[in-house]
Amino acid sequence: MSASVLPPTAEEQLAFLAKLQRLFAEGDFAATYKFALLISLADLAVEVGSDDGAELTLTNRQIAERFIQLYWRHAIPYGTGRAGTQPGVLVQNLGAQAAVLTAIGEFRASVPGITIQRARTEPRYATLLSKVASIVSAQPLNYLQNFGGVTDTFLYVRSSRGAITLGHGVAYCLRRFYTLVQQLSRTHWVDHIKGNRRNHAILGDAGDLEDFLFSLSRQSIAIVGAELRKLDGSRCFYCGCAIAEFDVDHFVPFSLYPRDQIHNLVLAHPACNRSKSDTLAARPHLDRWLERLATKSDALYEIGAVAGVANDRTTANRVAAWGYAAASAAGGRAWLSASNYEPVTASYLRLLDA
Repeated sequence: MSASVLPPTAEEQLAFLAKLQRLFAEGDFAATYKFALLISLADLAVEVGSDDGAELTLTNRQIAERFIQLYWRHAIPYGTGRAGTQPGVLVQNLGAQAAVLTAIGEFRASVPGITIQRARTEPRYATLLSKVASIVSAQPLNYLQNFGGVTDTFLYVRSSRGAITLGHGVAYCLRRFYTLVQQLSRTHWVDHIKGNRRNHAILGDAGDLEDFLFSLSRQSIAIVGAELRKLDGSRCFYCGCAIAEFDVDHFVPFSLYPRDQIHNLVLAHPACNRSKSDTLAARPHLDRWLERLATKSDALYEIGAVAGVANDRTTANRVAAWGYAAASAAGGRAWLSASNYEPVTASYLRLLDA
């Protein structure tokens, strides 16, 4: 590793966290775009970044893709079913409705019932992507780093037309503090929507708003479960026992990487799912998961397309490599079976690099 890409020092990491905290405390959040941008930058740092201090260039179109994924479900009406409320598209701007939501809503109306994965094959999707990229460029990319009355480019600079570059150590920090960035962004996003008085007639005292905004719909989960059962059989991915009832489990825990990927979803016995909980799976399970990626990737891709779940095998593998590398560096342990764990060693990382 050259000196130019050494990871940030402990002091530099603390300074990054301090500025991130100030951004949330002192920034002006008139819409939810800035939360979406932070989530997008963190996702991309994990998926295409590295664990050194290197800069990372991202295009506006890469970021726009993430915005479309994040806001896709938000463009349909949300309803609680509670007395005194009525379904509606949640308002995500203190002024007029967020332009990204409007653009996605118009696109979805033109191709009713289409999933986001199928949408990419539509000729009109390129127009949607360009429109969202323009909005992202003109708004959150311009204003995210304005807080406390000044502009502090601690995250990125405009590197060229249509792209930004994350500064030295930024991708590293976004990868290391990924869960914190996600939690802060999602919590503030939910609070922003709940605090908008124009949403009160839709929300009432709704308590499941975060699930609607960021998790798979019940319909998608049902499709995934049924299709995985056809693909993998009626056995628990972890213990191998036959299962009459099953959970759809995130192999790399959702608490670690809260984004749904079809290649990361497996069927599990409810008891195994509860026991594994938020931990990474041990080496025997990782071996089977990687074999599954190699032999069933195309079938999983099709399930994702039908269910509307992200379906990129390379991304799933890179996310797993990031998760296990972080666990190894922290002395983490991986779940083998109930109350049975083993250390995450360098052998895990070699397996993921193979």
